[in-house]
Amino acid sequence: MNKFLRTLDSISKSVLILFGVVLLFSCDDKNNAIEKVGVLSSAIEANLEVIPAAENIAEYYDLLKGKSVAMVVNQTSIIGNIHLVDSLVDLKIDVKIIFAPEHGFRGQADAGEKIKDGVDIKTGLSVISLYGKKKKPSKEDLEGIEVIVFDIQDVGARFYTYISSLHYVMEACAENNIELIVLDRPNPNAHYVDGPVLEKEFTSFVGMHPVPVVYGMTIGEYAQMINGEGWLSGHAKADLTVIHNRNYTHDTFYELPIKPSPNLPNIRSILLYPSLCFFEGTNMSVGRGTNSQFQIFGHPDFIGGSFSFTPESMSGAKYPKHENSICKGIDLQKQTIGSLYDHEKLDLSYLLDAYRNLSDQNLDFFLENNFFEKLAGTADLREQIKAGKSEEEIWESWRQGILEFMKVRSKYLIYE
Repeated sequence: MNKFLRTLDSISKSVLILFGVVLLFSCDDKNNAIEKVGVLSSAIEANLEVIPAAENIAEYYDLLKGKSVAMVVNQTSIIGNIHLVDSLVDLKIDVKIIFAPEHGFRGQADAGEKIKDGVDIKTGLSVISLYGKKKKPSKEDLEGIEVIVFDIQDVGARFYTYISSLHYVMEACAENNIELIVLDRPNPNAHYVDGPVLEKEFTSFVGMHPVPVVYGMTIGEYAQMINGEGWLSGHAKADLTVIHNRNYTHDTFYELPIKPSPNLPNIRSILLYPSLCFFEGTNMSVGRGTNSQFQIFGHPDFIGGSFSFTPESMSGAKYPKHENSICKGIDLQKQTIGSLYDHEKLDLSYLLDAYRNLSDQNLDFFLENNFFEKLAGTADLREQIKAGKSEEEIWESWRQGILEFMKVRSKYLIYE
């Protein structure tokens, strides 16, 4: 019944948002339309549905009006069912260029795949990739730009690369005296903090800052922390404005309206992702090349699992691990969303059980490229697993680092 009521609320909210966007596009008096949309937003808010910042157009329209704008966006950057870029262009905001992070502007590229520069067919705007060798907008890219809008859905895990893209965009803004507006979005994993704090020697694009694996912050809060802690090059600070979500706290359950990347297809995969992503640094498959990504895991020589799957090359998962081989393993798709959400910590049992299973057969578990250490942010976790440490013993080694981070985190929180 509760799910049914949430669905009705969501439908009502979508209708109201759509009406508001139509109003903005059709009204000649844009200022009057913006005011009416503000009233409409209040009506939506009365339903106590979470309202991502992008939908609060009245709060940032005047910050963009009359300025040359660049946008860092992907397929999650939507207002209702309309892309933010399309919405702002139709509102006569002078959008000059689009920057695309990992997975691209439309979100179809595989993880780690090179994103090519190009032109958006719908708007005719130039699209420049911020993934691959070029991770930061250049001075030439930003010629004449006065403000950058960053609107991307995060999932709250340190190795999810959108917060690294955020870092480089903030750095480019600081270096070129450009305003940055972050349109905040709810974090579906913001209700807990867990994992080892990244150590400096393991800094990479899948981990740039001394934070735990799960940091319990929205991307707007995280941007404030990057600025406040002096993590940009030369301890520079971006001219940052964060537009807030409405009706949101860190304990608010939020099911994303659109998948944030090709291999996170639903809320179950998003909740499991912080625990299962460690497998990306091992010989275990996490279901890339299937329709159950980050909800299953296995290996051709796995023992003890009654479940099997066969990874195949597909859109968003080219050349997956153990391609065309039958993998035996564990199916987590029957775990309820409620139980996963309420767990409120990383689940290391998957990792420990898988290691015991393969190491008992004298099979290599960890990849030789040390990617596992980059994901973990420390060399300790591999050694703890090899030494047969328990979940509790491993977690205890993180505890002090988590407590120290929580003190830093508290300075930048926007929501309860």
